[in-house]
Parts: sequence; structure tokens; C-alpha cells
Amino acid sequence: MSSLNLNKVVLCGRLTADPELKQTQSGIAVVTFTLAVNRRFQSRSADGAQAQQADFISVVAWRQTAEFISKYFKKGSALCVTGSIQTRSWQDQQGQKRYATEVVVDEAMFVDSRNESPAQGSYTPEAYNNTPAFSTPAAAAPNFEELKADDDLPF
Repeated sequence: MSSLNLNKVVLCGRLTADPELKQTQSGIAVVTFTLAVNRRFQSRSADGAQAQQADFISVVAWRQTAEFISKYFKKGSALCVTGSIQTRSWQDQQGQKRYATEVVVDEAMFVDSRNESPAQGSYTPEAYNNTPAFSTPAAAAPNFEELKADDDLPF
């Protein structure tokens, strides 16, 4: 029997509403939202027309990733996230046991270019060009050396 355990999710879709940034009692930033992800295969109706279907997936992001999403993404924005599936349970006020399954974001990144974004005008060029895909913890920027001409290449 294998001891392999893997919980990795990659989703690319559109926000169904503006993400709302909140704080926990201890001051940690959190944002929850729903991501509409089109299904890969469309179904056909009785008259033969294709019907696009989507899944609506609950997503939660914490700390700097939550702040990044709430700052740069609005309803209808395309967003790609990586993370893991988490299930949790609690007891509601009526004593009923409730369950939730959601994706916990590790990384969030832009999908659309500025010109393709449905919320055009809500992004500033400076922020869009200087804001990399964001993950927690923040990854260091690669240190590339610029080569001036092909003559500098070692082959």
C-alpha cells in the first residue's frame, strides 16, 4: 500500500461577487468568495444546442493573499488559484451539525491582461505591472542577469 498523500487544487475561473476582506478577532486578514469555473465538457440540450455549465466553488484566502485578492479582483474578474481542499464542521445555533468544503488558497494570480479585464479601470497600470502572482509566504524574485548580445552566450 502506498503512503502517497496529495491534496492540490488548481482552479481558473471568475469571481461571482466582489471579495470582501474581513479580519479575525486576532486581526488576521481573511477573504471568502465563490469562483465560477466552466466545466471542460458542455452538455447538449434536447434540441442539440450546447449548454455551458459551471461549478461554483467556495474559496478562502488568508493574510497577504487575502489582501491581494480583495485589492485587485472584483466581481467578474478572472482569477487562477492553487491550494488544497479542506473540509470542516461545526454546530449551528439550532444544534445541527454543519459541514463545509472549500479550497484554501496558497497562491493567487492574474489571468486576464489589463485590456481584457471586465472591470477595466479598477486596476492601476503600476500595480498591475509590478504585482506578481502572490503566494504565502512571499517568494523571492528571481535574480536574472541581462545579456547584452548573442556574443555573450557560452554556446
